[in-house]
Amino acid sequence: MNTKPYKTLIIDDEPPARLRLKSMIADFPETFNLIDEAANGNEGIEKIDRLNPDIIFLDIQMPDLTGFEMLKQLTKIPIVVFCTAYDEFSLQAFETNSLDYLLKPVRKERLAQTVDKLRFFKKEQQSEQLIQMLQQFTGSSSPTTKLTSLTIRSGKKITFIKLGEVSYFKAEEKYVTVHTKNGEAHLTDQSLIKLASQLPDNFIRIHRSIILNKELVKEIQPYFNSRFSFRMEDQKLSTIVSGRSYQEIIKTWLKI
Repeated sequence: MNTKPYKTLIIDDEPPARLRLKSMIADFPETFNLIDEAANGNEGIEKIDRLNPDIIFLDIQMPDLTGFEMLKQLTKIPIVVFCTAYDEFSLQAFETNSLDYLLKPVRKERLAQTVDKLRFFKKEQQSEQLIQMLQQFTGSSSPTTKLTSLTIRSGKKITFIKLGEVSYFKAEEKYVTVHTKNGEAHLTDQSLIKLASQLPDNFIRIHRSIILNKELVKEIQPYFNSRFSFRMEDQKLSTIVSGRSYQEIIKTWLKI
């Protein structure tokens, strides 16, 4: 373990979560030296490049740029402790490829386990394994089985929705809503990350919380701040605005 405390950076878009973690880190002054905090992925990249922290506590779900997307843009990856309120990700994969994986709200006794892990963690093994994991979780490797329809359960009722009827998927907090071209909305218990890995090629993720059906796009217009506005060919003529970090993905699709 280091003889000096690790230079530590917290990256989380939720002020209460940052405050809670700062308070807990302060209880381990021999291990962590908190040098700064960041409220989003873009700010996190800037501060990592400028401050060169030894370790970062990184939220996964952040607006515009997720923790995964942020890491993929770094030239040098510090030791990573993932923090999230969502437990849908593979705990084993995170613990293998990063220092640790903490579920919110983070507890002091759980953070103490992270401190213990630092004694045995070998940073030089992290980067390559972490990049491989990021590719897995951002859907770069195509699964052998693609969805053709969705099963929606509501109480004792089961509804089958063909993917051709889906206009777009939108994640809100812990739920994903399926919006169909006839104007209906259905809740599904599948995560957006899982859906992205199983949907066929006519679906594209254009925002951290939105996947749309390319075959039902009626019109696309440039939008300010490197984004695009999509008008869908559904009953509501839904308008969807893309996220900035998906600009290149969209341009590749549109061949522009």
